[in-house]
Amino acid sequence: MSSSKTDAVEATTNIDPTTLRRLDPERLPSIRQRMEKRLEQLYDDPDLAPRLTQKIIDRICRHPGAPADLELDEKPNHHGQWDETDTLLITYADSLNYPGEPPLRTLDQFCRDYLSDSISIIHLLPFYPASSDGGFAVIDYYAVSRELGDWGDVHRLRERFDLMFDLVLNHASSRSLWFAEYLADIPPGNSYFVEVGEKDNVANVVRPRRTPLTFEVYTKRGYRNVWATFGHDQIDLDFRNPEVLMQFVDILLTYVDQGARIIRLDAVAYLWKIFGTTCIHLPETHEVIKLFRDILEIAAPATILLTETNVPHQENISYFGSGDEAQMIYQFSLPPLILHAIHTGSTRYLHEWLSELDAPPYGCTFLNFTASHDGIGMRPLEGIIPDDERASMLDEMRE
Repeated sequence: MSSSKTDAVEATTNIDPTTLRRLDPERLPSIRQRMEKRLEQLYDDPDLAPRLTQKIIDRICRHPGAPADLELDEKPNHHGQWDETDTLLITYADSLNYPGEPPLRTLDQFCRDYLSDSISIIHLLPFYPASSDGGFAVIDYYAVSRELGDWGDVHRLRERFDLMFDLVLNHASSRSLWFAEYLADIPPGNSYFVEVGEKDNVANVVRPRRTPLTFEVYTKRGYRNVWATFGHDQIDLDFRNPEVLMQFVDILLTYVDQGARIIRLDAVAYLWKIFGTTCIHLPETHEVIKLFRDILEIAAPATILLTETNVPHQENISYFGSGDEAQMIYQFSLPPLILHAIHTGSTRYLHEWLSELDAPPYGCTFLNFTASHDGIGMRPLEGIIPDDERASMLDEMRE
């Protein structure tokens, strides 16, 4: 790096310049400009946007990148960001157990012994301390659950396989420190969660669950109704508060530091809340994803963002943006179409859908899968298979 380029980068931050070596000074100004514009759209405050952008740049500089022990000879060779040979295994950290051994270590040994020649990526479902929902009610985003192992065990898996981590950003556990701070009216958690008042209009909110949208809790400020999209143990976080966004910037970078090649944005479609709207697929949600993409373009260009949006196809592919949002999207229509074809003995709808499927934007791809930890969703069949045939298949599956 020339001295003039070094000076240009140093001017962006007060962090020691030795931490800035991986930043490209030619591209940084344009990315900074994009981030400022996105933050203005999110928070409608032109004075706040530059300050938040500077905080983000500083946080990138404080994160060291992937740990040194990932530079071993066994580290996977990437053919670009992905290719047709990439095969992904989805697993809980404790799917396999051996007496006296942390489950993550057992999983690592099993995968080395039996899967090294067939699997290239492991989606390690949430291994953080959590209170319910298979790890998706996160108590501590920065830790490995002690019942499963530690970060060293995760790094050991990363020596042979690429890893996908879940960024559970729509909600946090009701047993998290943040929610304890909310109940006790202690900063910063006291402003981290979505409250619903008597006059707030939530009639149009799209629901993925049958449970009530809100429930009452007693806080130091008295009774409050909090938003809980997925259940009473998973309290929705308020990204309208920029400090919540900054927390997740830090968590995103931590997962990159710990060796994640793919970051799965869990339930991201419901992220932003505006009373009176459907609160799904809002423009602000898309801007947050684009902001994360900008951040990774500086901090870890090889890292892939994957959105988890189990919705009809046209809604799902909106998360590619214009090739500036998620690089990878689950092909959610594929599993139920395969199931329908096997069950009926006819590939009619599968063939029609495939023949009309548009290619993703340049630099993006679908993650083709046959089932996930959530099973097989049926909403992605909307508009592809007639409603009566979908209903009939559901009835027959129940039988």
